Amino acid sequence: MILNGAAGGAGALSPRIATRSVEKNRGLRVEERDSFVLATLDRPEKRNAIDQELIDALHRLCARLEVERRTLVLTGSGGTFAAGVDIAQLRERRATDALAGINTRCFQRIRALPMPVIAVLDGYALGGGAELAYAADIRIGTPTLKIGNPETGLGIIAAAGATWRLKEIVGEALASEMLLTGRILGADEALAAGLVSAVLEPDAALARAAELADRIAGLDPAATQATKRALLATASAHPEIDLAEQAVLFEGPEKHRRMTEFLERRSRAASPSGERKAER
Repeated sequence: MILNGAAGGAGALSPRIATRSVEKNRGLRVEERDSFVLATLDRPEKRNAIDQELIDALHRLCARLEVERRTLVLTGSGGTFAAGVDIAQLRERRATDALAGINTRCFQRIRALPMPVIAVLDGYALGGGAELAYAADIRIGTPTLKIGNPETGLGIIAAAGATWRLKEIVGEALASEMLLTGRILGADEALAAGLVSAVLEPDAALARAAELADRIAGLDPAATQATKRALLATASAHPEIDLAEQAVLFEGPEKHRRMTEFLERRSRAASPSGERKAER
């Protein structure tokens, strides 16, 4: 099954990943999977450049996922994640638009979603496209990935997350070089820097994202959400936030149920009958 009409792009979906429903907004395709929601940036004629309509569609998706609390997989159609922000729109924006944080607020909202966000990065992830990728919890690249922030060449700064998120991901030295010189990283460089956790061919990258979402779905959602909140907390919030989150989980029924199941499985495996089954 091909999402974008071009085989081999990150939108090429393996037939084994069943689609339950598809919602098509202008610029964003949202598809239901059993264990996650797949959102595809879908402006291939513009290399998925992020415009106001796409931002509005992402806000609507966030509003849903803040309530439904499902894992989100983000990708792009046409062999590109997002080549940046729509320059024609960006050129006309003024100081009031900058202060409104049009892209910044949207990417903050994506970053703060209660369940994990996984980005599959195929081809260009530049400017605002890179900053959208930085908002994800997990990033998977393809061999054609080109990621970075060339904003200073256009007379602006990377103000939608790069100046504070990128250094947390790759370290201050590399983040400074990328942002101050406009350096673009290829797939191998991004992997070495820890900007992506794997580099796979497009079909395999999307399949890996689905596998990770399936794995997350098998874990306790309350513990997953607590872990994400702790990961997003400032350094000064630790360890108090960890202890507070753990205290809530210690009183919840899921901890007792899951630990009881674990102990019972271990007990069965250690019993003589369990040993005989293992031998057979």
